[in-house]
Amino acid sequence: MHAIHLLLIDPQNDFCDKNGSLFVPGADEDMKRLAAMVARLKDKLADVHVTLDSHRKVDISHPIWWKDSSGAHPPPFTQISTADLESGRFTTTQPGFYKRTLAYLKALEAGNRYPHVVWPEHCLIGDAGHNVYPEIAGAIHDWEDRFAQADFVTKGSNPWTEHFSAVQAEVPDPEDPSTQVNTSLITTLEEADVVLLAGEARSHCLANTVRDIVTHFSDPKLASKLVLLTDASSDVAGFENYGDDFLNDLVKAGMQTSTTTDFLA
Repeated sequence: MHAIHLLLIDPQNDFCDKNGSLFVPGADEDMKRLAAMVARLKDKLADVHVTLDSHRKVDISHPIWWKDSSGAHPPPFTQISTADLESGRFTTTQPGFYKRTLAYLKALEAGNRYPHVVWPEHCLIGDAGHNVYPEIAGAIHDWEDRFAQADFVTKGSNPWTEHFSAVQAEVPDPEDPSTQVNTSLITTLEEADVVLLAGEARSHCLANTVRDIVTHFSDPKLASKLVLLTDASSDVAGFENYGDDFLNDLVKAGMQTSTTTDFLA
């Protein structure tokens, strides 16, 4: 019997509920389809890994961190570049944060994965938006009835860096191990025979997590054990091209695709 693992990225209310602060269009239906698959494959899933975006209000990706030349916080989805900070178009609300924030933006731009985006406050630790979407939470708990424990992986609580990927932050903090490579997760996934991939959003957190998994696998050919469930992941509106690029790049690297109804049908 092959060891099948499910890696579920950020199935949280703020992304998956239509009233969530950063609802990903289609995510609610993604989670319902995935819940049905988990129920169908209950005895065939060896492990379930669930990542949780876990932020504080004061975060480099939230409006409170920034202000424009008039002193107003920028609206969500504003992009801020190194040039914006250096020119004074935007600055940090706390003057003492300026130097480190500038260094962060420069490092982020050097990585060339995403521009810095100010997001709506989302997945705040302790708030309802941080919780797992009910349909998939129930399916996971039913799976745990076999006396198993889902593996919950938190990310994003360091306010100084974006942390899309569950493997590492966009700009790791040398003083914070939680932002550095999650070697235990990589090792666990290497030991699986098949890793099913689902969750939100395909354009961001799922994409970066999977890219980083393949980068840190001991052998790039292990990408062939990854199976993206294409009907259980959606894109942040306006960023669909990132999701498409991820799919194309990872399929070329060996990732397979299936759906929640076709896998082991």
